[in-house]
Amino acid sequence: MERKSVELGVGVFLLIGLACLGYVSFHLGDINLWNRSNYEIHARFSDVAGLKQKATVTMAGVQIGQVKNIGLKDGQAWITFSIDKNVQLEEDSIASIKTMGLIGDKYVSISPGGSDEYIKPGGILRETQPPLDIENLLGRFVFGGMEKGQTDKP
Repeated sequence: MERKSVELGVGVFLLIGLACLGYVSFHLGDINLWNRSNYEIHARFSDVAGLKQKATVTMAGVQIGQVKNIGLKDGQAWITFSIDKNVQLEEDSIASIKTMGLIGDKYVSISPGGSDEYIKPGGILRETQPPLDIENLLGRFVFGGMEKGQTDKP
């Protein structure tokens, strides 16, 4: 009798451990089994410079979604965002690609607009700003503002 209660206790403990492991795996892996009420919008950028899928989309420093897909269309980067349904974006909102820290990951920051019209699911966010080109900026600083191919000789 005692042996069966020990085996039952070990079995219950094992099941609880497996359930916890599964939860942590899905949570840390950012796997979305149940659609958490998101909608998609699109934006066109001239350059995305290292932005990756599943990058964070923020507004006022709060995560409101993530980058779902990045593709090329008509020579420009076409990005699909998955945005939380509780967040409504005005038509004149501005999407900017920013960097976390000096050499950190890229993310998208959305500045709210003032329009009374909102972007519908599947709509396009028209106002975008590409990321700051740090290599170009450092090159200008190091070489004193000279463009590529220029020399300081007359």
